[in-house]
Amino acid sequence: MRLKVCGMTMLEQIKELESIGVDFAGLIFYPRSPRYAFKGGLNADKLKRERLSINKIGVFVNEPEEQLLRLVDEWRLEMVQLHGDESPRYCERISNHVNTIKAFRIGKDDNIPYKTYPYNDAADMYLFDTLGAQYGGTGEQFNWQLLHEAGIKKPYFMSGGIGIDDAKNVLEFSRKEKNLFSLDVNSKFEVSPGMKDMDLIKQFLKNLK
Repeated sequence: MRLKVCGMTMLEQIKELESIGVDFAGLIFYPRSPRYAFKGGLNADKLKRERLSINKIGVFVNEPEEQLLRLVDEWRLEMVQLHGDESPRYCERISNHVNTIKAFRIGKDDNIPYKTYPYNDAADMYLFDTLGAQYGGTGEQFNWQLLHEAGIKKPYFMSGGIGIDDAKNVLEFSRKEKNLFSLDVNSKFEVSPGMKDMDLIKQFLKNLK
């Protein structure tokens, strides 16, 4: 099971994610987020000097295209996650330059095929998170059964309030959902916004095996 840890703000913790075998580090480039990438003194030059092999995913919300692509090059991002109200055409243009994940916030009894259909040819992957009042995570889970019923044909990340006690349920879900590409965790593994509890992450990885 692949794992993305999002909301990283500290270089040493990103290095530790790589050392313990986490697949993706999420960097949030949304200034209103309490996990804004620059919060912990992180910058592109520091990150590039480390020559890390962990995949870096930039998280953006309604970012102007030129600015987004500049940050992709500056930070050497392997993927971008679009977490706002980006149109299918916007996603398609971005995906011509970098692997693109379109995020969808899921509410109770949401019609997922209806939401995703316009993006089927515009994004490389999807991410499903819990609907909240603001952009970004809520720390709460949505009904995963909705994904199973939707019959998602594209690889996707599953996010939304996943914690250390969810490993067993996640593994059971993954057995029937072959397009579940990766988990995406964040707030349930934090000491404070942007500072991760690395011991919890290590235990979660162990529980997933």
